[in-house]
Amino acid sequence: MIIVYKKYKEYSKNLFEKYKTPLDKEKIDEIIDISGYSYDERQDIFFSNIDAWQRKMGYCRLYDEAAAPLGMIIDCEPIYFEYDNKRWLIEFWKGQYDLCTGAEIGIYYTTGPDLDIPDFFNGTFYNAVKDEDFLEISFVLKRNNRTILKRKSRHWWLTGFRVGEFSEPEELTMDIKIVFKNRDMTNSFIKGLRNANYSYTEIVQRGNIIRLKFDKPHVEQPYTRNEKTDKIIQFKNKELCDKYELLTEAYDTFPEKLEILYKKSPDLYKEVLNIGRPKKLIEIYKELQKYIDSKEED
Repeated sequence: MIIVYKKYKEYSKNLFEKYKTPLDKEKIDEIIDISGYSYDERQDIFFSNIDAWQRKMGYCRLYDEAAAPLGMIIDCEPIYFEYDNKRWLIEFWKGQYDLCTGAEIGIYYTTGPDLDIPDFFNGTFYNAVKDEDFLEISFVLKRNNRTILKRKSRHWWLTGFRVGEFSEPEELTMDIKIVFKNRDMTNSFIKGLRNANYSYTEIVQRGNIIRLKFDKPHVEQPYTRNEKTDKIIQFKNKELCDKYELLTEAYDTFPEKLEILYKKSPDLYKEVLNIGRPKKLIEIYKELQKYIDSKEED
């Protein structure tokens, strides 16, 4: 995964020189794909690919704790449950990802012990589920009851991000639908929701299908989230969005917008290609992986 990321950095840096200008949709798709995403022209959003390099990073609580310091003011809702001799995690996220308004649903599990890395991390590291354990998931993201984007797929990490749109997390709601494998899995997930303080009235079940609304988080948020620092970071995020709109308002297509950012604001160009999971999270993952590898050698 680290090798793939290094290739991505070199590739995205040199691609404009390779193709010169102007950029067309095919070239844009090539740039975006290697960053782990695709672009939906109809909705004007980015979404994560099934084979994205981010899949190797799995999940641990440190990622959520690192989000705010990295510019992402997002609500996190982890739902833990057990099924098929594995510890599962399905987590929802929504909020402002630097330059983007967006949302995510991730599916992970583990059969291994918790990690205990002195002075770094004590807790569970989850792997992204294997292909055969993908679930049919969908969500509609709304801001103040206005639909921003819709996503539906059989996936392990369903996402949608709109560049240049600014939101406060509390303005956003996700209408979520998940189709589980069987009744046992469905019931285990409902138990996880109850443990996360969801009431039965908030959970709509029809067979193995669960529907719910994620608006105000039901669980404790990362300790890095607080009112004072949220305001500071969101002020910066709003400035990024305003700058994006100012630079791109005269252009209709996303290739034109990305090209003008590359020419006039390299920093914003990099932000666009740094959607969802900032590359700085790789440093956390590398430390975790180093510890995991050492334990496997033992």
